[in-house]
Amino acid sequence: MIIGLLFIVLLALACALFVLPALRYRRRDGGITRDSLNQAFFTRRLDELAEDEAQGVVAERPLHIEELQQNLLSDIPEAPAQARPPLGAWVLIPGVASLLLVTLAFYAWTGGALQVWRWQQTVAEMPALRARIMDPRATQLSARELARFAVGLRASLREHPRRTQDWLILGRIGVVMNDAAMATQAFERAHRLDPDNDAITLDFAGVLIRSADAGDNRLGDRLLRALLARQPRNPAALDLLAVGLYQQADYAQAINLWRQVLSLLPAGDVHRDAIIQGINQARALSGQETAKLTLDVTLAPALAAMPPERGTLFISVTDGKSPVPVAVKTLPLSRFPLSLTLDDSNAMLPERLLSVQQQVKVRVRIARDGAADARRGDWFGESALQEFSGTGRIAVRIDQQMP
Repeated sequence: MIIGLLFIVLLALACALFVLPALRYRRRDGGITRDSLNQAFFTRRLDELAEDEAQGVVAERPLHIEELQQNLLSDIPEAPAQARPPLGAWVLIPGVASLLLVTLAFYAWTGGALQVWRWQQTVAEMPALRARIMDPRATQLSARELARFAVGLRASLREHPRRTQDWLILGRIGVVMNDAAMATQAFERAHRLDPDNDAITLDFAGVLIRSADAGDNRLGDRLLRALLARQPRNPAALDLLAVGLYQQADYAQAINLWRQVLSLLPAGDVHRDAIIQGINQARALSGQETAKLTLDVTLAPALAAMPPERGTLFISVTDGKSPVPVAVKTLPLSRFPLSLTLDDSNAMLPERLLSVQQQVKVRVRIARDGAADARRGDWFGESALQEFSGTGRIAVRIDQQMP
């Protein structure tokens, strides 16, 4: 409102600067002529002659008056000067109209009128956009609609700055739009309003950890460690802390934390692939070798005295929680004792690598007929559940027979 009034005042002032000089010229036109100047000079000289005669300076006053009259008559123009007609007001109308038109066009091109109109449209659309963004079944907002919703949300927060949920929504929109500054500012405001909300703390710490500013990274690290002091098994907080350590080139600690995260996530979780990829990248950057598990397989004395002449050796490694093997390997029956190694190339599933396991259990079975399923009479041996940190050596003795 104030800006509009100021614009009108400035426009009126510009019009006045255009019109007033023309009106002043109109009033002054025809005010002074040659005849009027001669008459004024003649009157002034008569007064001076009267004063000189009274003082005795001039003795022949009539002669001087006659001379003045002749000079005045000789300076009369042949034709009287015609007065110039004043400019009409209508002549100024096209100029004023052009001034207004150019000014308005220039303001529309360089000013904020269009932006203000778009902002008003966005504010009017806010209720519908908010309903869509809060309804998981509704059509997702496009990038343009998200941008408009963010503008409207900012305007709403200027009037209601203590709406924590709106700050949280604005921050998440900033993450989706890859606007780090908007996301950081919004999450910071939400965290100030509700510092004990763990979900807000995680969102805020997430943008801080991924920031290019070292100060932001340190603040994010402190927030995450404080959260983990309350919830030591929070996989999201552990993952973010690992990301921060990875960015600081502390690959060993990052790998350990990511291994903890994998132990907390259920099988088939959508985040497992990304975490496994992070572990592999950290191993490569740290110069660590691929995880290897070395096995020493021996036979029990009774079996060693009469070993099977043919068969297949089935080796499987599990995590002690799921019966589905992490790694498997088959070998033709050979001499014992036997020493071999397993690594990620022996993984059953790409999302369940040996290198990311924290504990392993090994089972070795001799299948006399080469069948993958255990059969009656097959000899086997198992190790105890042991911790695994990427490298290790486990001894397995085949000393049991399937009933």
